[in-house]
Amino acid sequence: MMFQSLLYDHLDELMTAYSSSMTSDIRVAIHAMLTCQTEQNGYSQWHCQHCEHRVQSPMSCGHRNCSRCQHRTTSDWLEKQQRKLLPIDYFMVTFTLLAALRPLAKSFPKQIYQAMFTVSASIIKDFASRAKSMGETIGFTSVLHTHNRRRDLHPHVHMIVTGGGFDTNKQQWINCKNQYLFNAFALANVWRARLLSHITDTLKLAIPRRLPPKWVVDCRHVGRGKSALLYLSKYLYRGVLADSDILYEDNGNITFRYLDGQTKTYQTRTLPVVTFLWLILQHVLPKGLRRVRDYGLLRGHLKHQLQHIQFVFMLAGQLTLPAQADKPISRKADYFCPCCHHLMRCLGVFRPR
Repeated sequence: MMFQSLLYDHLDELMTAYSSSMTSDIRVAIHAMLTCQTEQNGYSQWHCQHCEHRVQSPMSCGHRNCSRCQHRTTSDWLEKQQRKLLPIDYFMVTFTLLAALRPLAKSFPKQIYQAMFTVSASIIKDFASRAKSMGETIGFTSVLHTHNRRRDLHPHVHMIVTGGGFDTNKQQWINCKNQYLFNAFALANVWRARLLSHITDTLKLAIPRRLPPKWVVDCRHVGRGKSALLYLSKYLYRGVLADSDILYEDNGNITFRYLDGQTKTYQTRTLPVVTFLWLILQHVLPKGLRRVRDYGLLRGHLKHQLQHIQFVFMLAGQLTLPAQADKPISRKADYFCPCCHHLMRCLGVFRPR
């Protein structure tokens, strides 16, 4: 079952129930998904030079919340991030927005999500600069997730942090000791203080009077980092819920599946179809807000320094792939002939007038 068809069939009901709550970004996303791979978006024409077969392929919308698009973008991002991995331990640090502050995320998503990025990054940088057992330069990647596995609104920032830093004076990598990065309780205390201060002093937004004194920040060792990247890539560019996870519609209800984080087994959830549509659409991000960001050694302008560190590991026999093997990621679409399976040539893209 496809989210696009459900959206098309129940659009009027959705607009009646939630029109007053829809932002312009959600309306743009709805239009993009409804026209994805339809005549309204135009088509590309392909020609096989081997058997002279021609094919017209409908154009995708390319919207980052569309479950039918962005699959190549996901694989490209994952490949690019894996090339940055070092032969060291990595940690995943997760900063979660308190439940009492989620209404603010609904009303001011761009401001709150940007605040989460800004504050969490400043905390990691400060903790790293004060750690005696780490080098002076670390790297980390931050990814914003707005939902939990049940697809409820649950904004949190995942960070993949290098387990150590590079000492430029000694020209060597300093590893964290005993698979330990930072104290999670200390991170939580600083997260609470800085985020609340940013919301009230910088954003000038009102917060609830009574908030829990203890917040939770998760900090755990994730091995060499590849598994953590695979986990984060699942929700980056493939929409909130894959069409394959929408199981069936029955008596106006939609049942979808999700992987339970505790039991590691698939569970199901059933909701009225309009409620289900809004559950997914509320995770549309504001225009211009980047979901993933690199810091420290992983930033683009420090590419040469990262390559230098990789070269140091090569000299120590701990890294086999040279940094110079880094080639540009190709985003060119490939289309193979359905008759002879040879690579086809694109003749052009034709948009409706």
